Amino acid sequence: MLKYKRADRVAALLKEEVSKYLLFELKNANLGFITITNVTVSDDLRHAKIFFSVLGEEKEIVKAGQSLQHYLGRIRSEVGHRLGLRYVPEMVFIYDDSLAYAAHIQTLIEKIHHERDGEA
Repeated sequence: MLKYKRADRVAALLKEEVSKYLLFELKNANLGFITITNVTVSDDLRHAKIFFSVLGEEKEIVKAGQSLQHYLGRIRSEVGHRLGLRYVPEMVFIYDDSLAYAAHIQTLIEKIHHERDGEA
């Protein structure tokens, strides 16, 4: 039987609730096309790192990060209320550039294939 740490379960719940809150409650918060990609919670449940990605240019990423920081207290309060946690972890939003990096790698691979096809 698999055993999961409580921190992992809380992280999964945080990811779901923060995503729902951003999607349905903060519609006019200048967040653009934002996605919560991952959440990690410390073993003592005191700190949470929430990773997000945004579709768009650097300008949209910065704007979304500023909006998340602005609404951090409201997000933390609402999510804590929804989850019924005695203590809500301190949250930090971190931009996750792994999707942009993957797209860059894909572009390079396609370029190599295209050049190779041109030689043949």
